Amino acid sequence: MTENEIKKTTYLELNRPDELRPKRVAGLEIRQVLAPAPEFSWYLHQAVGADFRWGGREDWGLDEWTAYLDRPELETWVAYVKGAPAGFFDIEKQTDGGVEIKNLGLLARHFGQGLGGHLVTEAVERAWVIGANRVWLHTCTHDHDHALANYLSRGFKIVKEIEEPANRPRKSALFSRPKFA
Repeated sequence: MTENEIKKTTYLELNRPDELRPKRVAGLEIRQVLAPAPEFSWYLHQAVGADFRWGGREDWGLDEWTAYLDRPELETWVAYVKGAPAGFFDIEKQTDGGVEIKNLGLLARHFGQGLGGHLVTEAVERAWVIGANRVWLHTCTHDHDHALANYLSRGFKIVKEIEEPANRPRKSALFSRPKFA
């Protein structure tokens, strides 16, 4: 993509727990990170988000990561397969009572195994547990090709679509690799 390219961002939401169409797969363990772990969250953001141009945190250091994580309204949950991290999600309780799924994704080696639907299910269920009056998120054309379809399959409804400048491509600070589809 060039700097002049446009991305489409899609905002989605669920308004009631019974709107969720859950998906579960065997072998996925999901645990909450109970103490702020800036280095671990940095790793997850790099490992999951770099290929999809997740932006806004490329220049964050320890202070910014600590400030982001050390807030009572934010929870980080990590998915594990056979003891190794497979993905994660961050959810944030908003002042209006909504809960935003801020980040959600899998490490590339776990694509195509049905884990994304399970991860979305867990994020949504946790949002209702912490008192959400709605659960919302956004995805864009930089994200995995199946992201939007996964959210729609879980029951999310599109509430808004916008076009905006594309995020700049970036390399993972972890490894140099091609984008996974």
